[in-house]
Amino acid sequence: MKTFKLIKLNVLEGENKDIQKTTIPLIDGLIINREDEANTWLIEAYIEEQYKEYFETIMDKEEEIVLQAKITKSTNQPAMFLVKVIDSNDIGDNSNILFLGKILDHKKDQVENTLKELIEKGYHGEELLQAFKNQVEEAESTT
Repeated sequence: MKTFKLIKLNVLEGENKDIQKTTIPLIDGLIINREDEANTWLIEAYIEEQYKEYFETIMDKEEEIVLQAKITKSTNQPAMFLVKVIDSNDIGDNSNILFLGKILDHKKDQVENTLKELIEKGYHGEELLQAFKNQVEEAESTT
């Protein structure tokens, strides 16, 4: 198992282009790659009491939600997870929420989509390579 510090946590809700991102202020948090056959991750978020009811409602409905998490450093790219809330505990005046789920790998899809769009625009050979590099640099500068 590998353990990382959870730096930032967002909940993504909605469908298609109508996605709402809610930032959950963290007091502290950990994220653990369990390195098991199912490739599951455990996320532990220590949060203010006011958010506990929101997550307990999701847990009671056994809903899956999408979390966006920054790990280790605030400058790292966020990782996306499809998770279920598996437990909540009171710790003093605050709450500890446990999530279990899988990391979502969008990078491969993004690369394929970018290449497909550039090919459809007529790029090929060295032009395709240069246009792809430009798009990657542009995308990195906006995140």
